[in-house]
Amino acid sequence: MPSLHIGLLGAGAIARAHLPGWLALGARVSVHTVDGSAHGLAAEYAARGHDVRAVRAVDTLDALLADATAVDVCTPTHTHKELALAAVAAGRHVVCEKPLALTAHDAEQLASAADAAGVRLHPAHVVRYFPAYAALRAAVGRGDLGEPAVLRFTRGGARPRWAPWFGDPARSGGIIMDLMVHDIDIARWLAGDVVRVHARTRGVEHATGAPAEVVTATAVLTHASGAVSRAEGLWGLPDQRFRTTFRVAGADGLLHHDSTAVPGFRVTAQGTRAPGEAIPAGPMTESPFLAELREFAASWGPRGPEPRVSTRDGVEAVRIAEAAVESSRTGRAVELPRTEGAAR
Repeated sequence: MPSLHIGLLGAGAIARAHLPGWLALGARVSVHTVDGSAHGLAAEYAARGHDVRAVRAVDTLDALLADATAVDVCTPTHTHKELALAAVAAGRHVVCEKPLALTAHDAEQLASAADAAGVRLHPAHVVRYFPAYAALRAAVGRGDLGEPAVLRFTRGGARPRWAPWFGDPARSGGIIMDLMVHDIDIARWLAGDVVRVHARTRGVEHATGAPAEVVTATAVLTHASGAVSRAEGLWGLPDQRFRTTFRVAGADGLLHHDSTAVPGFRVTAQGTRAPGEAIPAGPMTESPFLAELREFAASWGPRGPEPRVSTRDGVEAVRIAEAAVESSRTGRAVELPRTEGAAR
């Protein structure tokens, strides 16, 4: 793999999950944050014994863009569009944390800009790289279950309290766009395009700093194939254990998984989340973030393989989640036109 110089935007939990992956790939990483926390992150890695040239802080976005091979956007969702567009305009490949943007219009704009500039735009839908979900996809692809008919996904844990923007749906998109977009993406990956969405949210998503009430949401997706997916999300109390499950049934079989049944890879963020909180994962031998980033970087060569998640996948995940948010707001189902490039 050619020498990599990554411009990392952000120093929070996701940036701290991505950074070890880039270093494992032999990349040099320049980090920029608007609040100066990039300097603390660089100092932390130097204190761990890393070469000071491996992770360095830069004070401006222009300095980060100057000679980076690619830019990794790990900032709050409402900043994704502006930062990704700046990176694309500089001719850099972009890895952008999910969701790509808060609206399908903005996600489409990002996709069009990257296409026009001839650079890659990678939506970081890391759940596709978790072994249980990758195995599920492989089983469906082999026809082990027959055509998927009924799919159910759950995902939930303690309500995010480590950064105020999570509690503002105008900046995070709320529980559907921020949390459930993972399972919305997986549902489309397995069962194809979604043509109808009906969703409901319970609880108040706006957090004011006081102990927040529990928020739950349910989205029922009807696929063009006739399959039906149900995704459930939970932002719970501070002691709520993170858990994900799936049950996928077809005419020939059923596959199910519960993340609490087996130990898994665990990323504990330092200085950005409440004590003891971590980014959870399923059973695996390496970080799914490393697997994801390796696949993205490999695609940058002239004959590089296509990653398992495409720009279009990221756009469609936002489109479906946005429709679910609208359905939850109005109480009515939202019809979606079938798009080009079915997921399967």
